Amino acid sequence: MDDGKPTGPKAKWWSRPTPGRGTRTEPSVEDAVEPSPASDEVADAPGEAPDPAPVTDRTPAATEPPAEPTPPAAPEHPAPEPLAAPDDAAPAPQPLHEPDPYGTPPYGGPGPWAPAPPVQRPTPAHGTPVPPAYAGTNGAGLSVAPEPAQAFPPPPAPQQPQESAPAPAAHPSAPQWQSYDPWGAPRQPLVTQPGPPLPDGRRGKRRGTALVGALLLALVAGGIGGGIGAYIERNGGLTSVELPQDERDGGGRAPDSVAGIAASALPSVVTLHVSGSTESGTGTGFVLDDRGHILTNNHVVAPAGSSGEITVTFSGGETATAEVVGKDSGYDLAVVKVSGVSGLKPLPLGNSDNVRVGDPVVAIGAPFDLSNTVTSGIISAKDRPITAGGEKGDGSDVSYVNALQTDAPINPGNSGGPLVDTDAHVIGINSAIRAADSGSAAEGGQSGSIGLGFAIPINQGKLVAEELINTGKATHPVIGVTLDMKYTGDGAKVGSSAQGTSPVTADGPADKAGVEPEDVITEVDGERVHSGEELIVKIRSHRPGDRLELTVTRGGKDLSITLTLGSATGT
Repeated sequence: MDDGKPTGPKAKWWSRPTPGRGTRTEPSVEDAVEPSPASDEVADAPGEAPDPAPVTDRTPAATEPPAEPTPPAAPEHPAPEPLAAPDDAAPAPQPLHEPDPYGTPPYGGPGPWAPAPPVQRPTPAHGTPVPPAYAGTNGAGLSVAPEPAQAFPPPPAPQQPQESAPAPAAHPSAPQWQSYDPWGAPRQPLVTQPGPPLPDGRRGKRRGTALVGALLLALVAGGIGGGIGAYIERNGGLTSVELPQDERDGGGRAPDSVAGIAASALPSVVTLHVSGSTESGTGTGFVLDDRGHILTNNHVVAPAGSSGEITVTFSGGETATAEVVGKDSGYDLAVVKVSGVSGLKPLPLGNSDNVRVGDPVVAIGAPFDLSNTVTSGIISAKDRPITAGGEKGDGSDVSYVNALQTDAPINPGNSGGPLVDTDAHVIGINSAIRAADSGSAAEGGQSGSIGLGFAIPINQGKLVAEELINTGKATHPVIGVTLDMKYTGDGAKVGSSAQGTSPVTADGPADKAGVEPEDVITEVDGERVHSGEELIVKIRSHRPGDRLELTVTRGGKDLSITLTLGSATGT
């Protein structure tokens, strides 16, 4: 066809041949090719374009002879004539990307379903002047001459479809991605697309210098960081550590608190160090008056004997030598006196008869020679009959105490120390503990507190202390009988008569009241008695001259007897 008119039905836009490709994908045989306004060759001279070639039917193979031309058909719409390129056309720009080997749109050929179209500008009307292409920049920021307008020769005739279409080849002189923008938008520089090297190689030198500088900076920074880290690890930080602390004043303590009680009582408590010819020991005592009398236990001062030495250390650290004023093994109490000491603070005495089980108490002493030790607890029981001592074997050193029981920790060295109430008044003298083991010296051990401590009631201690200070000796209340300590029944049994002797002292309190040998005393003032030791403890808790109501079992019958306690001098 000489006029460039289409010879078949109108082709789809994606059937147009792609300019600049060495090979093309053949369209389907059912579609006739419509002439395209674009051309894949640049005009030989500015303002001139080659005449469009006539459209002819082509076979798929290039070696076969051309087919007979098809009679022309009336086109639905006349095709516009190709436009001439402007006079100032420049060489074609390079493509902005490499061809896609996978034939993925829009950069390479499409899939097997359709040929990939070129990206084209809209076709202007015949005779419309075409403006020159925008002179943009390439990816390196360098100016690129505008692309010349191209003539669009008619497309070749369709060929038979093949099983696979070869990948389109990129135009060697077109910039990457140059034909991607279909509307002629200004081309922006691509930051990821490196530009061509400078003629003198300065770009490569700058890169090498920058790399060397970065390496040097990393080495210097690493050295500095390592040095700083080592310094911090050795010295614990760049600066000294100051921990936060509460700056508020602790303030005072309530008088009835443990701290308040301790602050009030400690100045009156002393530690005694006793040494004799064969043994020594440590104990505690407390000041009775401003004349230097100090009350403690008899077993604390016993190691001194008649020629030993007793040193008293006050809570403030002052020391003084003391001497024994009087002692009594039956009550396990003793009084010593220091001379030449001023500013003594006596510890007030309370009333042990007013103590109730559960009352809070504080024990002060020097357990294991740890002076000024304070422990706290409660009164666990009252009128607990206990016996202590008995190391001599003859019973002369056995003490009988109707004691106060406490769970305040008491240990060896606490003996003779005060047990005070919430008013810091003495209600007992710490004297004995119940230990979990024997704690004998032969085994190389000492017994510790298990929460069973015993204190002599201060009412009894006060009477004994007054007698020791005034006379040097203490009197014991007696009933005038000899008890059978091997009796295992319930109660305290009076001994049996022997030839020429009687267990009941003649003209004694028991003899006058009608007590007979082998009587069993079961109650004292209405309180049950279970053993001979308990009867002695009950009697020792009274004073000579007191009247007692005894319940006696004789021949299976209970008798009530009233007697008045006598007096005996203790040791």
